[in-house]
Amino acid sequence: MAQRHTTTVRLRLRYRFDNLVAGGTTALIGWFALACLAVVVPASTVLVWADRAAPATLSGRLAAVWVSVGQTLKIGGAVGSPLYVLASVALALVALLFVSTLVGLITTGINARIMLLRRGHSTVLESGHTVVLGWSDQIFPVVGELVTANANRRRSAIAVLAPKDKVEMEDEICTSASVAVAGTGRTRIICRNGRTTDPAELARVSPRTAKAVLVLPPEGDTGDAQVVKTLLALDAAVPESGGAVVVAAVRDTRNHLTARLAAGPGGHVLCVDDIIARLLVQTAREPGLSLVYQELLDFAGDEFYTAAAQGLAGRTFGEALLSFTTSSVVGLLRADGRVALNPDPGTVIGADDRIILISEDDDTAVPADASGHVDEDAIVTARPRTPEAERLLLLGWNRRAPLVVEQLDQFVGPGTTLDVVSLADVVRMRRAAGDARPRSHLEVAFHSGDITDPELLAKLDVPSYDSVIVIGETGHEAVPHQAAPPTPAIDLGLAPETGTETDDRTLVTLLHLRAIGEAAGRELSLTTEMSDDGNRLLAPARAGADFIVSGRLISLLMTQISESPCLADVFEELFEAEGNELHLKPVADYVRTDREVAFATLVESARRRRECAVGYRLRAEAAVGPAYGVRLNPDKGQRVRFGEHDWLIVLAES
Repeated sequence: MAQRHTTTVRLRLRYRFDNLVAGGTTALIGWFALACLAVVVPASTVLVWADRAAPATLSGRLAAVWVSVGQTLKIGGAVGSPLYVLASVALALVALLFVSTLVGLITTGINARIMLLRRGHSTVLESGHTVVLGWSDQIFPVVGELVTANANRRRSAIAVLAPKDKVEMEDEICTSASVAVAGTGRTRIICRNGRTTDPAELARVSPRTAKAVLVLPPEGDTGDAQVVKTLLALDAAVPESGGAVVVAAVRDTRNHLTARLAAGPGGHVLCVDDIIARLLVQTAREPGLSLVYQELLDFAGDEFYTAAAQGLAGRTFGEALLSFTTSSVVGLLRADGRVALNPDPGTVIGADDRIILISEDDDTAVPADASGHVDEDAIVTARPRTPEAERLLLLGWNRRAPLVVEQLDQFVGPGTTLDVVSLADVVRMRRAAGDARPRSHLEVAFHSGDITDPELLAKLDVPSYDSVIVIGETGHEAVPHQAAPPTPAIDLGLAPETGTETDDRTLVTLLHLRAIGEAAGRELSLTTEMSDDGNRLLAPARAGADFIVSGRLISLLMTQISESPCLADVFEELFEAEGNELHLKPVADYVRTDREVAFATLVESARRRRECAVGYRLRAEAAVGPAYGVRLNPDKGQRVRFGEHDWLIVLAES
């Protein structure tokens, strides 16, 4: 009961205080003055009466009390005639009013400036910095990779513009896994609030003086349209062609051409769907290739650089392959800007050409002859392998699936079959995949079913397939077969794609596939597409399994091109079905496996087959992280004893 009474009194006092505050400024000043007098007058009286030097008379002591009260409240406390006292108090109150007003104005101005800074509306005064426009999950790997790339620079800055609170952006970036582990080092991260489609607000991050501008595709169905509008706003903000490299990404292939037109001739626009489809197919054909690309695109390892020809001018490309001991030569950047990957070994290097190579850093590409490490007796000649017919399984269907089918038809051998299982409508899948068009090598069969259903997966006899590709799709009831009028975008009867939902279903499918593989006593050849790199860590798959994480992969590509624009043509050729691309081929086709050999021997053996050897993968370490047996750009003098089932990583024609 006592506690209840105490609570009631507290509530009543709080209620009266609320009414007092609600009375307005005049009532607050009056009550505040009374409260001050109620404290100051009794305290001053006690001080005067306790002072041994105080006047002996009552009038003298009252005058001393008045002086103490006046000095405490800063209203003078003068003594004299009543008129003199009133005048001094009035002057003191006027002075107090003016000082208080001045302090209030200064405080208001400072608060307004602080709020302006907090909102991120001030202009960034930097030059040679990197600008990132837009906000999505890609921002974290992009910033993390840019910080790593700038680690050896004394001063660097990254300016981010997005319609999001400045402080929230800074906190999310600094606490993200991509940045928190290694920190930002010497790189300053500057966030500004604003619409990326407004040229005036876009100018806050000074794109005119930047070295590179990255435009991230936002989440949602309108993300590509947002990218196009941002590129147009960037052109309006910086009408003259400056020195900044513009790199953007769109998701849908239908919007790729529009974005390229908006970016202008100097811009680079990546198509997410196209690149992911190509990598899915390449990795499904050659397991382990995703790990090679991860190492190649990550600034923490070895990546592409260009180096001056120096003493190689006039010599052939074949000779250049063994002219760098700690770097792997893969092509030439011609004086006119053309990129030639894996040219003919007899190609002569010009004086103004640059060497395209894989190296640990741009300052480690130092010429050093490695031809002395070649063991001629260890080189073997293997017969060319002819593509064989295979059985492939595609689980899931989304916007990228027709591209996967198209790419598979260009890579596989004649007679290869592909079974597609998805909740999407079979008729619409056929039409989306262009089933009416003849295919060169691939026979496709479409089946309706839920790929998260263990009974369905068991009936498919998954272990009998040579390769399995799992792509994300949303959960949706199957749509009855019905004819639909042709449209540019074919409705498959699936809900809109979201990274979280598609990854959730993919994880369930992988869980069932792991159980099927364990029951069959064999390891499934599995390639999986995911949207979120965090979900990849949860995936129930063997160590070193192939995952194509779309968001992270595109982020790595964008940062690589922003640092070296010529790499746009390099990656374009690598991902094409025609031209040169990376392969994992049996080491036994190049050297004898009964002895230790230097990597230079493998480079020479690959050169004789018009290929560029850039690394290897050891089967014995395929399940051991973090490299999972992949060694990119090894020292050419390093001696290794390879096994029959090890792979050589080469750049070769398809």
